[in-house]
Amino acid sequence: MDLAQVTEGMRQRVGEDAGIGATIKFDFGDDGVIYLDGASTPNSVSNEDKDADCTIRISLENFLKLVEGDLNPTMAFMMGKLKVDGDMGLAMKLSKLMG
Repeated sequence: MDLAQVTEGMRQRVGEDAGIGATIKFDFGDDGVIYLDGASTPNSVSNEDKDADCTIRISLENFLKLVEGDLNPTMAFMMGKLKVDGDMGLAMKLSKLMG
């Protein structure tokens, strides 16, 4: 699965209003970024590299494992596979969205 497919999947999950009320950036390093603007309605998802309230740094491979349920978010954080900059509470809200 490439970045375009992951971005489209995120758009579908987010819908019109995911109830996040903030901006979140997923930084996949050399594979690119996904920027979720949950502060505006309707919410938008793009590949723009902009400042966000919360930035989650993770490899695209590990992100896919998280989404598929093959990687526990807490363990990924503890092992350094997932890093959070900014509002940690927003990262916690994502578990419902990524479900």
